[in-house]
Amino acid sequence: GRHEVQSRMRAAKQSLCLMWQKVKSQLVLSMSFLGAVSWYCRRLYSFLAQLLKWWSNYLQRKLTRNLSVLMEVDLLGYSVREWKGETKQAKHMREAYEELFCSYHIKYLRQVKKDNYSVLRAVLFQIFSQGIPFPSWMKERDILKLPEKLLYSQGCNWIQQYSFGPERYTGPNIFGKLRKCMETLKTSWIEISAMKHHEERGNLCNTLFSDESKEYKLYEAIKFIMLYEVVEAYEQIKNREAPVRGFFNLLLARDSSSDPLSFMMNHLNAIGDSMCLDQVELCLLGYLLEVKIRVYRLHRFKTELFQVNYPDEYRREWNEISLLTEDDRYYHIPLFRT
Repeated sequence: GRHEVQSRMRAAKQSLCLMWQKVKSQLVLSMSFLGAVSWYCRRLYSFLAQLLKWWSNYLQRKLTRNLSVLMEVDLLGYSVREWKGETKQAKHMREAYEELFCSYHIKYLRQVKKDNYSVLRAVLFQIFSQGIPFPSWMKERDILKLPEKLLYSQGCNWIQQYSFGPERYTGPNIFGKLRKCMETLKTSWIEISAMKHHEERGNLCNTLFSDESKEYKLYEAIKFIMLYEVVEAYEQIKNREAPVRGFFNLLLARDSSSDPLSFMMNHLNAIGDSMCLDQVELCLLGYLLEVKIRVYRLHRFKTELFQVNYPDEYRREWNEISLLTEDDRYYHIPLFRT
């Protein structure tokens, strides 16, 4: 009996050993499989993380490159970077920036793309980002019909020579192109001004001013409205009707813009291409948009022309926007902090 018990115990022990060997091999296989899965998951996670980072950087670079109004930067830091050295001009500019910082509470600025639409871009961006409403006179008249009105009601068939900045386009489709510009301006302005939250308006502005095709339509619409206003003023002066604003007399007194046609051919057609707005045209811009444009002209620092309003005659209820320029050609947007 004792030998039989020992024999059974040896058999059970052998069975347990065989079972453990099988379980052990399965555990080893399972652990190896889990280790391999874990390794592949880590590699996949690392790859996806790198891919996401690359895509995020790509989008950021693309947006930054296309955005024509950059994010805010420190005013004095910008001054030091842009005007290094000890030349008379560099010292003058740094002093002017320090004056803006200390006396006018301008702490930051937003750089605006340097092309010949610069001032139009800086003005419209501020109007949109501040939610300034559509001008009252544009509400009373349908600006979409202004091109046809100039042609058919006032006989200005020469507007077919209107040129769209660098595109230099003229031809029979001028009215279709101008109408698209007017539609873009009207719909964009109404949509943005209806937004109550500043952050929401800011996001839409960044989207709008990173779309080159759409923003150029805004500028061309403004240019054409400037032409329309000059035609209206010219007719009033010629027919000796109600007196016009003083800057219209100055604008039409120039040899290069003595009438609306020469104004268009010698000035408006070049804006966005080889020229930008001059001082009297800034008065016209502020007048038709119903805003007071305050400009800090840094190259005129320590003179009475350092801070100028366009137009100098403005209504009290008009909103105010501010520009900063170093040369009366390219403009940036100053930001105030108290």
